Amino acid sequence: MERSDIYILCIEDEQEVLDAVVRDLEKLEEQFPVETANSAEEAREVIEKLLEDGKKVGLILCDHILPGDNGVELLIELHKDERTFASRKVLLTGQAGLDDTVKALNEARLHHYIPKPWTREDLLEVSVSLLTDFVIDEEDNILPYMSTLDAERISESIRTRRSISDE
Repeated sequence: MERSDIYILCIEDEQEVLDAVVRDLEKLEEQFPVETANSAEEAREVIEKLLEDGKKVGLILCDHILPGDNGVELLIELHKDERTFASRKVLLTGQAGLDDTVKALNEARLHHYIPKPWTREDLLEVSVSLLTDFVIDEEDNILPYMSTLDAERISESIRTRRSISDE
């Protein structure tokens, strides 16, 4: 399986939690490289480097409580940036109150909220679903992703695309 140019970015300031998230995403890492950041500032640097290298950020898993800017503010900022607008954004936290969560949903086009503690199955299911959405929306050739992502949805998308382009 070929590694894609689509990255997963995990932003979490507690190393133990960050390690657990990365470990739970191991199944996806063969095709989708995983980058990590411990703060909003570091996340901006990682994203900038990836974009400069011609890579894409397909999925962002972000904690709410971070040193400096909080996760919700970062996700709103990334939503407003045309280069990361299409990135799928997940708030993975046990700390965000209702107001912050609503703000993330309304202003950052949050795609999912996962409360801590999470299960590996939930995290993987959400990640696969959102990466499938990203690939279908953003990639021309989606066939290479069938073995890692939602094969049924990718297959349906390929069929639908073919029928549209054949007309």
